[in-house]
Amino acid sequence: MTLVEVFLIALGLSMDAFAVSVTNGMCRKNMKLGWTIGIGACFGLFQGLMPAAGFVLGSTFAKYVQSVDHVIALVLLGFIGGKMLIDGVEKKDEDDSCVCVLTLGALLLQGVATSIDALAVGVSFAAVMDGYATMLMSVSVIALTTFVLSVIGVAVGKRFGDFLNNKAQIVGGLILIGIGVKIFVEHVFF
Repeated sequence: MTLVEVFLIALGLSMDAFAVSVTNGMCRKNMKLGWTIGIGACFGLFQGLMPAAGFVLGSTFAKYVQSVDHVIALVLLGFIGGKMLIDGVEKKDEDDSCVCVLTLGALLLQGVATSIDALAVGVSFAAVMDGYATMLMSVSVIALTTFVLSVIGVAVGKRFGDFLNNKAQIVGGLILIGIGVKIFVEHVFF
């Protein structure tokens, strides 16, 4: 597998993390640099760990995860997005802008939910890669790509969150639910 192929896989895997990062930035326009870096690091870490775990555990574990990964992603993203949506609707009459409480626990759930599909990619790595050195290089590229795109996503969300004001939480919740549904539909029908 070439570096270009690994980078293209990394881009594909990091799109969900990018979308969730945009949502986080929309809801917390005053987010400090530490949280922005933390979001990128969390998503990058999970996107790197999942294919590494898939590689190590191999195809035996994949058949169990592949049968339920879409359901796990739907439930986690649906729960987080649903909570944001309900909170946004309840705050729709308030004059101040959306302020989401992004906790470490919520961020970790987002990290897991957006990286579950990377586990299956790791299993496929076991079939095409010739050793741990190649796998480590590949998961490093995936983690770094996801980190960079997630940090960019937060910045994009902060920028466009101003336009949406208190509706950002509603839009963010819908985005998260939509990602969960997309993952579910892709695995069930395609």
